[in-house]
Amino acid sequence: MTKPIEKSQLPKRIILVRHGESEGNENEAVLEYVPNYKIKLSKKGIHQAQQMGSKIKEIVTDNKGSKLFFYVSPSNRTRETMEQMIESTNFPRERVVVVREECRLREQHFGNYQEIEARRKIKCKRNNYGKFFYRVPDGESSADVYDRVSTFIEGMWRDMESNKLMSMISNNNGEDEEEVSLIVVSHGLTILLFLMKWFNWTVDQFENLTNPTNCEYRVLELGFNGEYSLSIHHHLHQLQEWGLSEDMIRDQQLRAHGRL
Repeated sequence: MTKPIEKSQLPKRIILVRHGESEGNENEAVLEYVPNYKIKLSKKGIHQAQQMGSKIKEIVTDNKGSKLFFYVSPSNRTRETMEQMIESTNFPRERVVVVREECRLREQHFGNYQEIEARRKIKCKRNNYGKFFYRVPDGESSADVYDRVSTFIEGMWRDMESNKLMSMISNNNGEDEEEVSLIVVSHGLTILLFLMKWFNWTVDQFENLTNPTNCEYRVLELGFNGEYSLSIHHHLHQLQEWGLSEDMIRDQQLRAHGRL
C-alpha cells in the first residue's frame, strides 16, 4: 500500500496563470508569419503580467519562509509573463528558488504558420464537434494535450511523494521552508486540462468550462486532509462563472473543509 503524502511534503498552493495578452491575441494576422512559440507579449500584456505579479505577492504570505517554484511553458509569451511577474514586484531572489521550463505545458498545436480564416473555421468546427475530441488538422486535439499534461502532473506528484520537490527547494536555500507555492505559467486550454486531470473531471464537465482570460489565474490551495481545492481562495460566484456545476462545486467545498 502506498504511504499517504504528509502535508509537510506538499506545497501550500498551486497557482495556474495564463500568459498576458500576446501580439497574436492583439492581432491574429501575426500568426500567419510568426511561429506560435515566438509570439511575444503586447504592451497591454506586459502591463497585465506586472499586475499579476502584484496579485501573486498578495496571495503568497509575507512569511519569511515562503518560497516560489515556477514551472513555465517554453513559449516567449509565457516566459515573458513570468519574468515580468518576478521583476516588476521585486521578489527577493532567495524566494524564487526554482524556475523550470516545462515543454509539456505548451500551447495546443494548431499546425505551423496559421492562415487566419482557416483558423477561425477550425475553431468553429471544434465547437460544433466538441472541444475535447476534435483534432486540429496537422495539430493536436485537447485529448492530446490532456495526455501530456497528465504525465507532467503524475511526475510532479511522484516528486511530492518522494519528497524530491521539497528537497530541491531546501537544497537551493540550505534551510527547511515553512511554505511553498508552485506557480504554473501556461496557456488557457492547458490550464483547463490541468484542472480536469487534477480533479478527475469528465469530458462533459470540461466542455462547459470557460477559458481563462489573459493573466487570469486559478489557485488550488491545500485544504482538509491534504486535498487541494479552488474553494479556499476563490468565491462561489467565480466557480459558477467558470462553468463548474453544482456537483463540482460541492466537491471543491469538501476538499477544502471536509464538509459542506
